[in-house]
Amino acid sequence: MVCPKCGFEQPDSTAECFRCGIIFQKYHMREKRSDKESSFPLYFDDSLRQRTQNRGLKAIAQDVLFTVKPEIHILFFVGRVVLLLIIVIWGISFIVNPMASNYAGRSFMHMVNLPFHEAGHIIFSPFGKFISTLGGSLMQVLVPLICIIVFLVKTRDAFAATVSLWWLSESLMDLAPYINDARSLQLVLLGGVTGRDVEDYHDWEYILRRLGMLECDHILATIAHIFGIVLMLLAFAWGGYLLFRQYENIETS
Repeated sequence: MVCPKCGFEQPDSTAECFRCGIIFQKYHMREKRSDKESSFPLYFDDSLRQRTQNRGLKAIAQDVLFTVKPEIHILFFVGRVVLLLIIVIWGISFIVNPMASNYAGRSFMHMVNLPFHEAGHIIFSPFGKFISTLGGSLMQVLVPLICIIVFLVKTRDAFAATVSLWWLSESLMDLAPYINDARSLQLVLLGGVTGRDVEDYHDWEYILRRLGMLECDHILATIAHIFGIVLMLLAFAWGGYLLFRQYENIETS
């Protein structure tokens, strides 16, 4: 028996190394687990650094953003096509409705965003009133952004990342009317009141007033709305391209 760690020779029946003290069974189990994990194409290992050096960042980005499985079952593919059609048709309604209509704020997705928004106020509350107030909107966009990163890096599911990008874009369009209302304070907020009814209740009125940028509410809202539209169109194109590539890998058996 030669210790795989330190190379010390000892009897074959030995359970642990006399010199370094490793337990052979646990050592070999850990090595097998490490070999198994390294077979998955994660991007935080030595293979990433090697590919980055040999192929360049552009090729790595292409691998991350446009990876598709070598084979995909036709039913799985059809399900993804249906999902893409739903978010495209639904997304167009967000795009064509003007920000002033607050279509995003009246949609079902607003109820999805709202718990994350309110949770953000609580999570960021230890950092003071200003950060806590900003934390609601920040958390509303951070959650879908984190989903994008996890799907791209951890699970290697680029199509799921496109759906998360759609959510991120919708979330921005959901915030835009809220930002736009910072001076007029006419939107009915959670609790059935407006910003006029309760002092410092309207997040963006408080944020922009503290920053001395209250007169920029319409500009910032327009930027958020347009950026949301651009990201949504990007999600459509990205998802469609991935499905086109997957179509070539359909297995019917």
